[in-house]
Order: sequence, then C-alpha cells, then structure tokens
Amino acid sequence: MADSSKRAAKLAKEITAFAQRHGGSAEGQIAYVGQTGARISLVGADGSWGDLMAPSVETARLATERAGITVHESFAGEMAEKVKTGPYEWNRMAGIQLGGQAASSAGA
Repeated sequence: MADSSKRAAKLAKEITAFAQRHGGSAEGQIAYVGQTGARISLVGADGSWGDLMAPSVETARLATERAGITVHESFAGEMAEKVKTGPYEWNRMAGIQLGGQAASSAGA
C-alpha cells in the first residue's frame, strides 16, 4: 500500500505540473487498460492534452484526488470539446491514412 501511495503522490505532482503549464487547471478521465494499469487522460485549461499511466485504477483515482482535478466518466462530450488540435495532430491522425505528408515522407 505504501508503494501505491508513493506512486499516487508522484503522479499527482505530474498532474499538477501539467495543469500549471497549461492554463492553471486540468480535467481528467481514467481508463482501465488491463494488466498495464490505468491511463489518466488530461486536458488543460488551454486545450492541451496528454496522458499518464498508473499501475492501477485505484492509484490513478488517488492521484487525481490529490491533484484536485475534476475527473469525468468518459473522454467524450464536455471534456473532448475542450481539446485543441493543430496541424501536427491532424497530420498524424488523418494524414497517414489519407496519404498525407506524413505518409509520403515515411518512405523517403
């Protein structure tokens, strides 16, 4: 239990640092990803997004509680609407599948 608490404290610091770098606050969503643990998806007040991995859902919940962020049940809806994407994300998400710049430069 002590190890889990230490990991949660470290994750809480990372979540807080993310929030400070991205507009002063953040929101999150926790997703169980099997034996790997749980993913904490984060969206900052400025629309930046990222994620962290926790060894368990319980550790992820403790970390988000310690960081004092709002945690949503899903990434959809209100939380997803806050995400801002730029050319890099659009290129990575759609460009490769649609034969965009990333796909053509991959073979070069």
